[in-house]
Amino acid sequence: MGTPSPSVSAPQPSLWASVREALRGSHQDYTAGSLNRAILLLAIPMVLEMVLESLFAVVDVFWVGRLGADAVATVGLTESLLSLVFAIGIGLSMSTTAMVARRVGEKDPEGAAVAGVHAIFLGLLISLAVGAPCYIFAPQLLALMGASPSLVATGTGYARIALGGCGAVVMLFLNNAIFRGAGDAAIAMRLLWVSNILNLILDPCLIFGLGPFPKLGVTGAALATFSGRSIGVLYQFYRLLKGTERIHILLRHVRVRTGVLWRLVRVSITGILQFAIAHTSWIAMVRIISSYGADALAGYTVAVRILVFILLPSWGLSNAAATLVGQNLGAKHPERAERSVWRTGLFNMLFLGLIGVFFIFFATPVVRLFVGAPLVVPIAASALRIFSYGNMAYAFGMVMLQAFNGAGDTVTPTIVNFFGFWMFQIPLAWWLAFHTRLHAKGVFFAVVMSEAAIAAASMLIFRRGKWKSQKI
Repeated sequence: MGTPSPSVSAPQPSLWASVREALRGSHQDYTAGSLNRAILLLAIPMVLEMVLESLFAVVDVFWVGRLGADAVATVGLTESLLSLVFAIGIGLSMSTTAMVARRVGEKDPEGAAVAGVHAIFLGLLISLAVGAPCYIFAPQLLALMGASPSLVATGTGYARIALGGCGAVVMLFLNNAIFRGAGDAAIAMRLLWVSNILNLILDPCLIFGLGPFPKLGVTGAALATFSGRSIGVLYQFYRLLKGTERIHILLRHVRVRTGVLWRLVRVSITGILQFAIAHTSWIAMVRIISSYGADALAGYTVAVRILVFILLPSWGLSNAAATLVGQNLGAKHPERAERSVWRTGLFNMLFLGLIGVFFIFFATPVVRLFVGAPLVVPIAASALRIFSYGNMAYAFGMVMLQAFNGAGDTVTPTIVNFFGFWMFQIPLAWWLAFHTRLHAKGVFFAVVMSEAAIAAASMLIFRRGKWKSQKI
């Protein structure tokens, strides 16, 4: 009898081959094989998806900035209110990603499709319940946020479209969460690209009335966003019904199953509360900043938009960690899930750390690319420079919190956010802004200090490992 030949492991594809595979859509099982390769295949499309989202955010403020401080302040006030809608959409999306990823890891494609259908049901109900009253009471909401009568007059059209059409945002986030949870990150990337490229094209056309388009000013920015995202949502539904290798929604899945619905609602409630806590803290910060006038508010808005430009790609890395955690827990590989989180956090820290150093030294020229008002530029540059000191804390904090969400543990991040934002950030910002010589800068420093505390607390709790036994 001959001696059996030793088994030879299959050679790993080259880096560029893996990049091409990530962009096309990978068929790899993320619960086995090289962990670095799994992170790469998931992270590349998720990061590119967020890159275009962040590009849209800064291009939008670039065009709106040409309309003056009142227009930029309108965007800042409206988006502080819209952040509550984002909290709902992101909270529901995190729960959806966790549930779909867990079913995929368990090799249960039927269960993944059913979870996706029930998430869509909830998203449509929430969109109607929130959008209708926001459309009706948009002027009153702006006034409640401290807008002057002239700013209310300028911004009502923008606020009505942005807040009343919030369902497009909710469904865009939610449907892509289904694809991400299934591991179809490349499809989610292409869908968001379609939506945001339309936004980028329509933005200047509707703001300035280029060609056959009407000149709508700041209202045109909201209409461009709503149009692009609505078309993106329609395309998402088409792809879900057409099906992919990992997720396919059929007519037999479109019926209410109370057990699945209740599990999704239970996890989503704390997920929504988690992001509501974070986003309402932003409303409080905007309210404090607005006490120093439209220039300070415009400067803060510009700096936050630029910060979002670099944080959204990092959010893509965090989403990759959430998918890996969910799928590996479903496949009974908790240690692999833990390693994926620490490794993703390290990659994220290196990326954001380098970007932070650049902004610390070049904040003013970067700000001047987006706004030219002489009173706004120094405020925005100061805010951007101070925010950049906290980049490495943001990097690890967002990955850790997304890891909990990917495991279906939405309670822990909610508690961390409550103490980090409401009990620490808001009181600190108020005290630094009104009881020290820092004034508006006190708000900027409070953001950095609270994010560092949140990151430290998240890492300590993550190391305890209770999230590994989370049921969903």
